[in-house]
Amino acid sequence: MSKMTRVGQKSAFVQKLPLFIWLVVVWGALWRDFSVGNLVFGAIIAVAISQVFYLPPVELSGRFNVLRAVLFLPWFLRKVTVASFEVLYWAVVKGPNIRNAVIAVPLRSPSDLLMTSVGHVLSLIPGSLVVEVDRGSSTLYVHAMNVPTPDAAEKVRHDIQYIEARLIEVMGTKAELAAVRAERSGAAMVSYVQSRQAQPGGACATTQEVQ
Repeated sequence: MSKMTRVGQKSAFVQKLPLFIWLVVVWGALWRDFSVGNLVFGAIIAVAISQVFYLPPVELSGRFNVLRAVLFLPWFLRKVTVASFEVLYWAVVKGPNIRNAVIAVPLRSPSDLLMTSVGHVLSLIPGSLVVEVDRGSSTLYVHAMNVPTPDAAEKVRHDIQYIEARLIEVMGTKAELAAVRAERSGAAMVSYVQSRQAQPGGACATTQEVQ
């Protein structure tokens, strides 16, 4: 085996490794079982999927903030707990009178890894579910419970973009991190589709909210 072949195989392995790890984590989350045996079985399934199906390489940002990742976990667990009680309250008190909506949520980053991460976080929080992903415009279409007014829909959209901002702090690019920090200093959020439209000859894609 030539040196270039070995280097190519190593590069392909490194590119697939984040997706492989994510598949194992998702397997454990779906079964709600992070025991060693279940994760090993999930790893076997992940290897089989990566060999049978084509998996595009995951482009990494080159940074991972361990502290931000550690801080994200308790925030996420608190979010899941609060949302669980909210859904229970809506089901018991409001019942069939509750109004739901499918909301278009434009994201800042075109990264497949970040879009997937945001989608999985949302799907694990009771009351929200990603029903469609538009990779071209980096837009998630999310089914959300208890959205009676346009203001409530905007709040849901803002909350989801806040999740993306926290994940950018964990593993986004330096440019994306700088944009998030600028927003906290008062700058307006610029979604990926808006940045494309601002470029000469950029696509004029638009997103619509469906209620």
